[in-house]
Amino acid sequence: MTSDLLAPLDLAFWNIESAEHPMHLGALGVFTAHTPTAGAHAADLLAARAAAVPGLRMRIRDAWQPVGLLQPLSFGGATREPAPDFDPLDHVRLHAPTSDFQAMAGRLMERPLERGRPPWEAHVLPGEDGVSFAVLFKFHHALADGLRALTLAAAVLDPMDMPARKPRPEEPRGSRVPDVRRLPELVRGALSDVGRALDIGASVAVSTLGTRSSAALTAEPSGTRRTAGVVLDIDDVHVIRKAVGGTVNDVLIAVVAGALRRWLDERGDGSEGVAPRALIPVSKRRPRTAHPQGNRLSGYLIRLPVDDPDPLRRLATVRTAMDRNKDAGPNRGAGAVALLADHVPALAHRLGGPLVGQAARLWFDILVTSVPLPGIALKLGGHQVTEVFPFAPLARGQSLAIAISTYRGRVHYGLVADAEAVPDLDVLAKAVSEEVAALITACGP
Repeated sequence: MTSDLLAPLDLAFWNIESAEHPMHLGALGVFTAHTPTAGAHAADLLAARAAAVPGLRMRIRDAWQPVGLLQPLSFGGATREPAPDFDPLDHVRLHAPTSDFQAMAGRLMERPLERGRPPWEAHVLPGEDGVSFAVLFKFHHALADGLRALTLAAAVLDPMDMPARKPRPEEPRGSRVPDVRRLPELVRGALSDVGRALDIGASVAVSTLGTRSSAALTAEPSGTRRTAGVVLDIDDVHVIRKAVGGTVNDVLIAVVAGALRRWLDERGDGSEGVAPRALIPVSKRRPRTAHPQGNRLSGYLIRLPVDDPDPLRRLATVRTAMDRNKDAGPNRGAGAVALLADHVPALAHRLGGPLVGQAARLWFDILVTSVPLPGIALKLGGHQVTEVFPFAPLARGQSLAIAISTYRGRVHYGLVADAEAVPDLDVLAKAVSEEVAALITACGP
């Protein structure tokens, strides 16, 4: 197991982190417990299995010298490398029994991961009821995106009966030195990148025009966290989708818009004229032969029609906006800003990280992301997962982030908020369920 250079976006995540805005993502899995000691047994299993997972041994270390002659721009970057003193017991923690998994998850999510060792943790939370326990996984975004985090978590869960993967043809290993015969093509590619950057920059500028968000979504950070979870029946979502068209994702995003409207009106802030910019991340994974490996994200930026009182019109607006983004593709538009990370030298990421973190509020107001989960049952020590809530990191200047996963016929919304700016996160969670009911009613029999 050798070290590898951090991809530009991973390096950006590593450098924009602050004590008030830790850049880790999380997932809270709730398990059935066959015995009162199931939680303690789960903690022992996680620690034992983590020792055998190479990806969990990787720490992130600063690289102040170029990583090889062909990586001069890596100066000031960072590498992933095996930690020589890795001890799984430093990362797996068994807590006292609790009656509220979400309240505990919120307190744990606000704590930054230790940067000197592999940046991940697993917190086992036994339930006071004796019939359930939960595990909160935390992975730094520089170590893993949503899909990679799922892979690492699955490696310490019980083995899954996955269908056999078809072998992929081996891709030819190319040289890192450009072939002179390809120089015209490379020049055209560089010019295309410049044009794309200008297009993205102009789109970001336009996206800020006429924006009206809510103070509740853009409050000054307190460094505190609160989480909440909502579970929906996927059949209800399909009822809405079949009645009005579009995709499941369109419906799930429209539900967020309607829930925000209900929540703002109930707390007295008012929803009139509010149309916050939602960033919908789109993964653009690197080929297996790419160097460096790591995160590569784009996204779609849409205005959530929070100010529209009609639930079906809200859904139609979201559907139109998403269709427009898909037609343009993930390489264009204001949502594709993260792609520009590939064209920034490592040292600039390091020096400009704090400024980039503060600029997030100029780009979007709320993150709404989907996290893929396998369709088969997840288990730990024979105990089955009944619920799984994904949690996204909060960017500076934003008080709320929403992540969504579908697992075994149910949709799970994971809500993360600044605890001081959004003390009533449970009200927003309730509004999510109410919005689904309103959409079903509006669709008629």
